[in-house]
Amino acid sequence: MKLSKHSKKRVMLGMLISTLILSGCDAALLNPKGQVGLEERQLILTAIGLMLIVVVPVIVMALVFAFKYRAKNNAKYSPNWAHSNKIEAVVWGIPILIILTLGTITWKTTHSLDPYRPLDSEQKPLVVEVVSLDWKWLFIYPEQGIATVNEMAFPKGRPVEFKITSNSVMNSFFIPQLGSQIYAMAGMQTKLHLDANEAGEYRGISASYSGKGFSGMKFTAIATPDEAGFNEWVNKVKQSPDTLNNMAAFNKLAAPSEFNKPEYFSSVDPNLFGKVIAKFANHNMPAALAASDATQAASSAE
Repeated sequence: MKLSKHSKKRVMLGMLISTLILSGCDAALLNPKGQVGLEERQLILTAIGLMLIVVVPVIVMALVFAFKYRAKNNAKYSPNWAHSNKIEAVVWGIPILIILTLGTITWKTTHSLDPYRPLDSEQKPLVVEVVSLDWKWLFIYPEQGIATVNEMAFPKGRPVEFKITSNSVMNSFFIPQLGSQIYAMAGMQTKLHLDANEAGEYRGISASYSGKGFSGMKFTAIATPDEAGFNEWVNKVKQSPDTLNNMAAFNKLAAPSEFNKPEYFSSVDPNLFGKVIAKFANHNMPAALAASDATQAASSAE
């Protein structure tokens, strides 16, 4: 079927537009800005290179054989050929070597890139507690006594220890340019260690479908140039009139909402993260949490 002149123009225009659009794409995984991300990129490229050892020769041979044994070429015809030790050695030997190499690399990187393994650094890790909500991310800074929604910050070069859980369905915490993703599950805590080699703003996402608001469940991870920049950000958060000092305030925040803008809380219950986990582990926990909040309020009054 031949395309009309106008159809050809439309096809060419579509290809041109697609090319222009894709030229602006930034493959985050191949443009890492953290120690873990760099090592993961190297692993991806190494695995692709090893697999191309098989893929490229197969493609080349497919083209060479098609050309050599075309109808008009008088290539040697061997109808009784059945076996070649050399071919068998290549066909089996090379894939086995590739699999052994990939297996060895995978074994080593599985341990070296374990998300629970602290990063090698002389600096003390910054602890950030993360709670997956419908459909937003809550970040609790227990050492700074603040909390934020859909925005977090940390100094460039300083390791960050994420403690992650969910207040709803299972989700997946992921900052593509910094490294690994890990799941957030109700009643459980997972861990992730990351850092940033360059100051900047990095997009964080939910990498697991979790309902109708999933597409807007994004956040910004800010790597400040230094500790002073991070402290300035903390002070800005502490200027907020909003607080998150009890489960009632948390439950109000946890109500389902979509495409949430960043929110700041100048103070937070230091045990909030543990309470969120605990309420899924014990059916009597809501009453215990209420009693805990009442005790805390009484202590504050005194």
